[in-house]
Amino acid sequence: MRKLVARRAAVKAASAGFAATVLLAPLLGSGIASAEPAAPVQLPADALPAEMVTALSRDLGMTPTEYLDRAARAQQLRDYASDFRAENPDTFAGAWLTPEGKAVVAVTNADAGRIAAADGYQTHLAPISANGLEGALIQLSQWIAALPREISEPISSIAIDALNSQLVLNIANTGTGHLLNLPTLIATIKVVLSPGGGGAVEYRPMGGDTYITAKTDLHDTTLRGVDVCSFGFNSTDAAGNALNISAGHCNPNVDDGGAAPVYSPNVRDIPNSPQVGAFAKSVLGGPASLDYSVIQLNERAVNAGMDQPRVRGANGTTLTITGTAEPVTGAPVCKTGQSSTFTCGFVSADRVETQLFTAEGISKTIRGFASSACTLGGDSGGAIVSGTLALGITSGSNAAEAPNCAEANTALAPYGGTATLGIPIRPILADIEASSGGGLGSGISVRTKSNAG
Repeated sequence: MRKLVARRAAVKAASAGFAATVLLAPLLGSGIASAEPAAPVQLPADALPAEMVTALSRDLGMTPTEYLDRAARAQQLRDYASDFRAENPDTFAGAWLTPEGKAVVAVTNADAGRIAAADGYQTHLAPISANGLEGALIQLSQWIAALPREISEPISSIAIDALNSQLVLNIANTGTGHLLNLPTLIATIKVVLSPGGGGAVEYRPMGGDTYITAKTDLHDTTLRGVDVCSFGFNSTDAAGNALNISAGHCNPNVDDGGAAPVYSPNVRDIPNSPQVGAFAKSVLGGPASLDYSVIQLNERAVNAGMDQPRVRGANGTTLTITGTAEPVTGAPVCKTGQSSTFTCGFVSADRVETQLFTAEGISKTIRGFASSACTLGGDSGGAIVSGTLALGITSGSNAAEAPNCAEANTALAPYGGTATLGIPIRPILADIEASSGGGLGSGISVRTKSNAG
């Protein structure tokens, strides 16, 4: 397949400076409503695609059973931590899985620690509560937002590191980054210098899970006016509309609120690529600080089976989605994509805020989670799973300009390795529902059962 040279997406690579090794233990419970409180059942180990099993062994050193067990344990910890925080709001300081898979609950005093220990959890005594760290993050974000763009642009992300009771501020290794004066009134800050990046991102098609879009009809658009992204999770609403959740910045008309057609790429004849849907809703930043879009699939797409509860991975293999999950630090994850095939990693931060700049230079604050899974250019909008549960969609990566994951791993090893910014699926579903007004998207859920029709 020849390469398609496409223009960069509407925003710069979102997580260009993540250092995965330092984003160790952000806290749980950001206050966003969960769209699916019940714990769904996952597929058995022998139902995972062979290419995914290979990725688990290669990237995580795990068997399918170990992967599914740890993913389930992460969701159990998430549920416990949410309840514990509600009952102990001033003493809860975070929760995570250790590299060995042990569940840890952090607290600020011994009394709270005894409660968690009695419930069977390993405990960690921290000097700052989750509420205190979140308040510091908000304060730092507000300070950054008030800076001129030429000063704030080297700041790629802020994450909460509950294990060390600090904020991790990722700054590009540039002259401006070195000169940045941080406010001293904010809680402990650790600064991590990442590679100085920049330049246009070349997005590449990835086969079955790739779509292309443009501001105008493809016959009136040059190749550099074509955006390349990836389908995420197939969904349906109360009216039975066939929908797909992808990245908001993939909509070339996201800034003006307009729709844009979505095509399945015909790489031999791009102008005559078949249309399979159109953007029905796109969000980039805003009150919820999310990056997502809702693509309404057309009859052609539905007839082709594009509305089924599956995500496509390596060599056309598919994984059936059985429910949704929430990010938990230390949880194992895998992402789909034809460029990078199945790649896997761990959630390295369950609360990350980063700045995205639109083509017009407008700064948008995006909130998501970080993982160590390798993601390449064109993967934006693609599916991220934990076990067989939908976890989120890809928003950006520090490896977007790499030709393959092997080179990305080598080049980024001195900076903590590859890292991906994901947008959690449950807040996306909740935001779609809240803004639907009873119309398209009302009652939306990720599809977990085949469409018999």
